[in-house]
Amino acid sequence: MDIKTIGIIGAGTMGSGISQVMALYGFEVIMMDMKGEFIRRGLENIKNGLGKMLEKAKITAEEKEKTIARIRTTTRLEDMARVDFIIEAASEMAGLKLDIFRRLDVICRKDIILATNTSSIPITRIASATKREDRVIGMHFMNPAPVMKLVEIIRGTNTSDETFAAVKGLTEKIGKIPVESKDRPGFIVNRILMPMINEAVFTFMDGAASAEDIDKAMTLGANQPIGPLALADLIGLDTVFSIMESIYSETKDPKHRPCPLLKRYVDAGELGRKAGKGFYKYS
Repeated sequence: MDIKTIGIIGAGTMGSGISQVMALYGFEVIMMDMKGEFIRRGLENIKNGLGKMLEKAKITAEEKEKTIARIRTTTRLEDMARVDFIIEAASEMAGLKLDIFRRLDVICRKDIILATNTSSIPITRIASATKREDRVIGMHFMNPAPVMKLVEIIRGTNTSDETFAAVKGLTEKIGKIPVESKDRPGFIVNRILMPMINEAVFTFMDGAASAEDIDKAMTLGANQPIGPLALADLIGLDTVFSIMESIYSETKDPKHRPCPLLKRYVDAGELGRKAGKGFYKYS
């Protein structure tokens, strides 16, 4: 495929991170979100991320400015009619994603691939909202997208070999390493990672140890680079809860039941780093 302009739906942590990666590798980007304030925050994230890369001499000042110049923004989904490839990175809510894909199917050219960055919602279900199920695929970046090398590529039931090959090629072109997953609950990473985080929350809720000692035990005892509760704060407790709910609704397996304490944190708006408070407090 001749991909020159990429449309990113969502300017949050993942959407802005993916936009940064694509623009850095020379693609024109149109980053869309519903509100101007979300877009301004996303652009600030991108500028901060590029600034850190400049400080570490990973890019030049010229590369930073050119990357920023390649990113345009909009609050209109209809502007996606101009792009050659779509990556949806909206909030992890099935209803929202289905509505977006239903609308994109009408707006975008029929040959355009519609990729989703969903971390848990079945690709086949998302594809069912379109009339191009062969061109819908999962392209799950890890957080933070500019840093993490892995991209999970998930085929829906009707995803074509041509679509998979195109997405795999794009993934490699932007310096990422693709792995293929079947369309199973949680795919690969979150099927393993989220139950571990959920169990850490249960451990904390049961009073077995403090958040600090749980994380210290897993970093020092299991050689993890970051403890599970600190990682949950980084991901966002609302996102962790949504993923666990999604996996649980698909499997009905009790081991995937979200911890009640996790829900209480979400209900209280204590979502982790982005809210200034989760299992830890942040300045």
